[in-house]
Amino acid sequence: MKAYLCLQDGKIFTGKSIGFAGEAVGEVVYNTGMTGYQEIITDPASSGQIIVFTYPLIGNCGVNSSDAESSGAKAKGIVLKELSANPSNYRAEKNLHKYMVSQRLVGIMDIDTRALTKYLRHHGTMMGLISIDDNLTELAEKAKELPANKGAQLVKSVTTQEAQIFTEGQYPVTVIDFGTKRSLLKALRARDCRITLVGAETGFEEIMTSAPQGVVLSNGPGDPDDVEYALPIIKKLLEQKIPVLGIGLGHLLLGKALGGSTYRLQAGHRGNYPVKELQTGRIYQTSQNHDYVLHDQGLPPDEVEIILRNLHDQTVEGIRHQKTGSFSVQFNPEGCPGPREAEYYLDQFVGTIKEKQLGGEKNA
Repeated sequence: MKAYLCLQDGKIFTGKSIGFAGEAVGEVVYNTGMTGYQEIITDPASSGQIIVFTYPLIGNCGVNSSDAESSGAKAKGIVLKELSANPSNYRAEKNLHKYMVSQRLVGIMDIDTRALTKYLRHHGTMMGLISIDDNLTELAEKAKELPANKGAQLVKSVTTQEAQIFTEGQYPVTVIDFGTKRSLLKALRARDCRITLVGAETGFEEIMTSAPQGVVLSNGPGDPDDVEYALPIIKKLLEQKIPVLGIGLGHLLLGKALGGSTYRLQAGHRGNYPVKELQTGRIYQTSQNHDYVLHDQGLPPDEVEIILRNLHDQTVEGIRHQKTGSFSVQFNPEGCPGPREAEYYLDQFVGTIKEKQLGGEKNA
C-alpha cells in the first residue's frame, strides 16, 4: 500500500506503508544512530515526533520487552529506507512491523532517507504527517496548517502520574520525571541508589518527604520554556545544597534555574555525538536526543562553569554549579542506545552523595 510523508512546507515523499495503516502527525526529525531503534521509538523524549532513521536497514534485531525505555511506543511515526521482516536475534519476541501494529505506530518505508535527511538539515526540522490518503493536494494543505509541536502537554503525557518507590538501595535519590528512560533508573539502581520517582509537577515539600540525598532532573521531550514551573523547585533544592544531576531536558532546566537561557537548534542532535570534557581534554561518544541547547551567555561565570562542549558545533553539553557541586549533561550518560562510556557522570553524581553521607556520619 502506498503511503506519503508530507512536510509542512509542502514537500512530499512517496513510499510504502508499514505498521499501523493510518495517519500520524508530528515533528519530523532524523536520528543518525546505527543501533537501538527500539530504544529510540520508546524513549519518552521522542514523544510527538516522526523519526527518520538514517541507518538504511531497521528491524534486523526484532523487538523485545527488555529494551523498551517506557511502557510503549512514544514516537508518532517512523520513516525508513528498508524494513527487515525476518529479524535474527535470540532475544527477539516479534518483528518490528507486528510491534508497530500492536502499538498503532504508523510508518513509511522505501524512502530516500539520505535525501530527506539532507532536506531537513538544510531547511530545519518541521511538522509533517504520514498518510495513506492519495489526495496529495489536501495532504499538503493539511500539513501547512499543523500547529507547532510545543506545550506542557508533551511532558505531562509521559511523566509518572503517581510516585513510585524502589525500596532497594543505600543512597536515597529522587528522580523528577520529565520523561525518564527505564535505562536511567536501572543505571542508578545498579549504583545502589534507592529511588523515589515523582511526577514533573511535584512540589518541593513532597519531594523532601523522602529525604533525598540527591535529586535527578530527568530527560524528556519538548521546549524547556514549557516546563518553567519546575524552576522554583530546582532553586530550592540548590538552596538546600542537595546534589542535583540534570540530564537532557533536566540539564536545560538546571541551566535556566541558574540564570541561563536556551535556544532551538535547526536540526537537533539525535544519535551519537562526540563531547569534550574541557578540564581534561577527554572525548566521550554520547547518546543524544534533543532540539534545544543552553546559550553560552547568561550563565553567571562566578557561579556556573561550562564543563563539556559538543565537538561538532561547540554547543554547551554540560555545566557545574560551583557552590553546590550540582552538574548537568545534555546527553544520556547511561547510553541506551549507543556508547556507555559517559556513565562516568553517574558515578560522579553517586560519589558526591557518598561523600556527603560520610561527612554527615563524621559530624554526627
